[in-house]
Amino acid sequence: MHGFCYRNESLHCEDVDLQALAAEHGTPLYVYSAGTILDHYRRLDAALAGVDHEVAYAVKANSNLSVLRLLANEGAGFDIVSGGELFRVIKAGGDPAHCTFAGVGKTRDEIVYALEQGIYSFNVESAEELRYLNQVAGELGVTAPAAVRVNPNVDAKTHKYISTGKSENKFGVDFEAIAGLYDMAARDLPHIRLRGLQMHIGSQLTSISPFIEAVEKVAPLARLLKEKHGIEFWSIGGGIGIIYQESLESGSIDWWEKQSEQDRPLTIEQYGREIVPRVKDLGLKILLEPGRFIVGNAGVLVTRCLYEKKGAAKTFRIVDAGMNDLIRPALYEGHHEIVPLKQPATDGRVTVDVVGPICESGDFFCQNRELPDFQPGDCIALMSAGAYGFVMASNYNSRPLPAEILVEGGTATVIRKRQTLDDLVAGEL
Repeated sequence: MHGFCYRNESLHCEDVDLQALAAEHGTPLYVYSAGTILDHYRRLDAALAGVDHEVAYAVKANSNLSVLRLLANEGAGFDIVSGGELFRVIKAGGDPAHCTFAGVGKTRDEIVYALEQGIYSFNVESAEELRYLNQVAGELGVTAPAAVRVNPNVDAKTHKYISTGKSENKFGVDFEAIAGLYDMAARDLPHIRLRGLQMHIGSQLTSISPFIEAVEKVAPLARLLKEKHGIEFWSIGGGIGIIYQESLESGSIDWWEKQSEQDRPLTIEQYGREIVPRVKDLGLKILLEPGRFIVGNAGVLVTRCLYEKKGAAKTFRIVDAGMNDLIRPALYEGHHEIVPLKQPATDGRVTVDVVGPICESGDFFCQNRELPDFQPGDCIALMSAGAYGFVMASNYNSRPLPAEILVEGGTATVIRKRQTLDDLVAGEL
């Protein structure tokens, strides 16, 4: 579900008119619904109520301080992948003792910073990293809490760039090598505390089957490691997919009830029904690391149409947002629904490419798509842009980054100012 709908023929985020926001703050403009973020977090938390657990938000999905503070105030933990993300969590009021640090290439400075802040666990990705973590912790005279990330070799059937649980992916340690690695650490690494086990098979999974396969495969290993090494938690990763198509309609109960059983996307309630019974008897705390599910449908990118360009082969609608603002279509072939801020009539649709101003052929948001016939000067919303949107934005072509707005009911707050041209060169000599 999400907080976007038409009212009085104008697209709103909760109780705020997006057209008014675009007029006041300019475009491109990211807008997030606080109510949607909180609803998704609370539903996840409730779905795991039958087991000791913690929802650890994946900061990489959307790392704005106000988004992090919103979740910290709800009691969320945090899954981080850099020292910078840990710094953000702390600045937002999050507790380092509820942070797990993932990623295959942690630097010495990041390890030292995380140890000094007292994080809950390092999610270690290789034997070499585990030995280095032991070395750094020993030099500091402390013990480092660690969990090894197991690669269960399960096909998540998602885009190749966001698949992480197969043996050819760079993430984690081969399933067959995990038990021996824990034995080695217990025997030879005195500055490591074996605190847990971690896995993650990929992002944007819309079927329950890969989750079930991975949990059933790894559960006996988790049980063994608890008995032998006293681990206390098992992080089962994130990856629950969201609806990118039909995003306005899919926020309604009517849309949901029209879908056949096999066509309905994976829900968090279904996820909980299938996963909780498979982990509740292990006696381990279960960590869940969602990012996209919590914030993806909670955000839109508002952009203004600048020109129409008609060629022999295609019609282009050129907008003021570019691939530097939202790279998912270019990088992942990602689909985002595109809707005008002014509610369109039922007729008057055209087939167009919606493209940005960047000097790259890959700078597009859709190709050959039938859309309502918006015109130059009109604003449109790229839906489901709350995850992997602004966090992956850049200054390519020396374009200032957009502003970000957080809407709570009828209140809209600027949570990041639009960059100025002076900001572009700040720090350069």
